[in-house]
Amino acid sequence: MAYLISNSCTACGTCLPECASEAISEGDIYKIDPDKCIDCGACADVCPVEAISPA
Repeated sequence: MAYLISNSCTACGTCLPECASEAISEGDIYKIDPDKCIDCGACADVCPVEAISPA
């Protein structure tokens, strides 16, 4: 299962360089492409507002 980004996302960009599969896209609230996500959790580990969690 892919990770999800909640509405708590502040679009700070901390997660982007952590994603090895380039599954995260920018926006007012970032999104994770479930087809690209490899469930590694690296993005969730660095999110300062804990907006990323397993689906």
